[in-house]
Amino acid sequence: MAKNILELFSLEGKKALVVGGAGDLGKAMVEALAQAGAQTVIIDFDERVFELCDKFRADGLQVDPIRADVSEISQVRESYKEALEKLGGTIDILVNSAGIQRRYPSEEFPEEEWSKVIAINLDATFYYCKYAANDMIKNGGGKIINIASLMSFLGGITIPAYAASKGGVAQLTKALSNDWAAKGICVNAIAPGYMDTQLNTALIADKKRTDEVMLRVPMKRWGDGEDLKGLTVFLSSAASDYITGCVIPVDGGYLAR
Repeated sequence: MAKNILELFSLEGKKALVVGGAGDLGKAMVEALAQAGAQTVIIDFDERVFELCDKFRADGLQVDPIRADVSEISQVRESYKEALEKLGGTIDILVNSAGIQRRYPSEEFPEEEWSKVIAINLDATFYYCKYAANDMIKNGGGKIINIASLMSFLGGITIPAYAASKGGVAQLTKALSNDWAAKGICVNAIAPGYMDTQLNTALIADKKRTDEVMLRVPMKRWGDGEDLKGLTVFLSSAASDYITGCVIPVDGGYLAR
């Protein structure tokens, strides 16, 4: 007998890991997963991850924190092991939301800043996917959601490392989907558009640039974490079991303009 439609979206009994879950977008996705029933662990470098988890637990949600610098492969490896222990040895859902952005003219872009952006935005994404996939395969499958960007499709201005990393996330998502779909793992990406987050503080403060952006956004507003909640639950649930290898924009219509 087919499941009730609402049951398809339920995450009751599922175990989720959100990397970068204390960020503006990440914490909204954590809340969505936990409210849908998933036990969730957050990995983040920001000390606020502990305060955030205290708040979630006060609201009756099962969320635990881990602090780690995901630019360091050793900390990626150890934080994943710690998260798996907190989740009872199994993982059903992985969300890779950690990301940074640096702005410089391309001809002046510092080598250390390039390396940092690629390490956090792309390298860590791959390693968490790799570690989680090995456990998901043993358990019969799972759901992986990577956070791409409009810059997975566009070049941007003065953000060559960010554009390169997010273009890489989109292609990595497709490559991993090809490798793991037959093993029960759906790998998809969400590509947020212009979001009201700390990454875009300087851009939002620039009225001229903001006006230019809004000319291309048919909805005429900035997005925020609330706009990602529904898609996050959908891609984590049985409702999306035949969807993999997709990079889905959440951009207020920007790419359609």
